Amino acid sequence: MLVLSRKQNQAIVINGNIRVTVISIRGSQVRIGIEAPSEVSVFREELVNDNAFEHGSRQRREDDPPLALPANRTLHNQLAQ
Repeated sequence: MLVLSRKQNQAIVINGNIRVTVISIRGSQVRIGIEAPSEVSVFREELVNDNAFEHGSRQRREDDPPLALPANRTLHNQLAQ
């Protein structure tokens, strides 16, 4: 695992086409923005590991956070809405 330190508004670039930016830092919570091509799926780890979603035994609710970003959207734009 590569471990990097970043300050607010600083970013890292992965594979030349994925940008991860530190949007804000409040206490122990860090908000990040992810810009990636539409063919790249972006998931929160806890949802990927949630067996109920994986096996389809739990239906998504309208108030559930997005599992993946819509095409051509960034996490920062999604959170700002």
